[in-house]
Amino acid sequence: MSNIRHALSVKREDDFAAWYQEVISAAEMAEESGVRGCMVIRPWGYGIWERIQRLLDDRIKATGHENAYFPIFIPLSNFEREADHVEGFAKEMAVVTHHRLIADGEGGLVPDPAAKLEEPLVVRPTSETIIGDAMARWIQSWRDLPLKVNQWANVVRWEMRTRMFLRTSEFLWQEGHTAHADEAKAKEHTLRMLEVYRACAEDDLALPVIAGEKPENERFPGAVETWSIEAMMQDGKALQAGTSHYLGTNFSAAAGIKYQDREGSEQLCHTTSWGVSTRMIGGVIMTHGDDDGLRVPPRIAPYQVVILPMLRDKPEDQAVIDYCEELRARLVQQSALGEPIRVLHDTKPGKAAAKRWDWVRKGAPVIIEVGGRDMDNGVVSLLRRDDLWNTDNGKPNFQTPSREDAASGMSAMLEDIQNAIFTQAAERRDANIVRDIDTMEGLRAFYQAKTKFPGWVEVQWAKPTGAALEKVVEQLKDLKLTIRNVPIDGGEVSGACIFTGEPAVERIYVAKAY
Repeated sequence: MSNIRHALSVKREDDFAAWYQEVISAAEMAEESGVRGCMVIRPWGYGIWERIQRLLDDRIKATGHENAYFPIFIPLSNFEREADHVEGFAKEMAVVTHHRLIADGEGGLVPDPAAKLEEPLVVRPTSETIIGDAMARWIQSWRDLPLKVNQWANVVRWEMRTRMFLRTSEFLWQEGHTAHADEAKAKEHTLRMLEVYRACAEDDLALPVIAGEKPENERFPGAVETWSIEAMMQDGKALQAGTSHYLGTNFSAAAGIKYQDREGSEQLCHTTSWGVSTRMIGGVIMTHGDDDGLRVPPRIAPYQVVILPMLRDKPEDQAVIDYCEELRARLVQQSALGEPIRVLHDTKPGKAAAKRWDWVRKGAPVIIEVGGRDMDNGVVSLLRRDDLWNTDNGKPNFQTPSREDAASGMSAMLEDIQNAIFTQAAERRDANIVRDIDTMEGLRAFYQAKTKFPGWVEVQWAKPTGAALEKVVEQLKDLKLTIRNVPIDGGEVSGACIFTGEPAVERIYVAKAY
């Protein structure tokens, strides 16, 4: 309704990029750090990352992986051993060349020429090479396989154009690495970890994704196959939310990752790597946020329920606080979505309405206000963040259950919110995928006409490679489009590839992307 006064100054439909930045600021997710491309992740934003980390870490360990940690500095020569790998990351590498500074005589500091390193060190952009060295030491025979390790770390990739959470020079992630006896086992694990990412995205982040294989030109540098999960943002663009790579024996040959098989022969291991990052938080913002701020899926919300006593700096305030504390105590004894309910009883000073809107902008799934009148009547005033407005009168859509009903019904409510926002995102995605375009001219006309919130197009193609694929990529580049992936569960194909005219062999998604 037009009479709704939203909490943000920018609407999604007016300027999606500016809206995204305002959500990050208004929800106190992150802020600029003073170092280009690097951000300070504030407690609410980091709390969401901790929840994602906790849930995903459990899923990773359930597949037999152990966590480890590897150095942030990697000798340059490690990258030079794998040509495709170094070429793929060369433009993004931050390099350390000296280990000491000295005064320049003018009040400043400069690198000490006498402290120049014998070999430059690269600040970790990814860890295949240094983990490969460790694997080569740890693996001797077939009995040592499969080897499965994961690390939670930060990486640095010197980006030219940055945007908080989506593309930063430094970001947080996990990267898993495995070594296997043969191609079949390695490929099986590549897809197993892709499924772990799909389940985490959909079940935990309520982020509907499409899992599939990347085309040749989108492979991770040095990989034989790259698989991804792709999510659609509210502006119709695609976001690559996670990748899993089958590396073949490329990195094994470079690092000497070998094993003695049962017959006593020496064999190269087949390796994999896979990772997701804080980019997933950007996906949550752009998929679930609205014109009032962030909406956090209950599974990853640091606090699922926020209780706000309406305090008036009067003697009766303590009774209201006690009433709220009894509600908190009941809630934390219950479970929702497989874990104890996470509750914050926010007694900080401040006007009740201002505090309410702070939590609305942060996206807490359930916000409960309690004033003296509520206490006297044995009720609470409850807001679901996914159902914020009464569209009949343009006012907040408060429910007023009894305190007992609010407590006993919270588990079901949180599960309903988790399911509801996933369903909303999935329906929006499916409504914005076009499947009836069968010519390049039709594709061009579609995207030239639909310049705002364009959505995706699924088309048939012949899986060109080499120069033929490069020609397709250039055609799409003119329209600012990229191939996202070939869906695992793609439909049947019949007819010609819209790019080459050759008989189609599979379906692909084409989209504008972050």
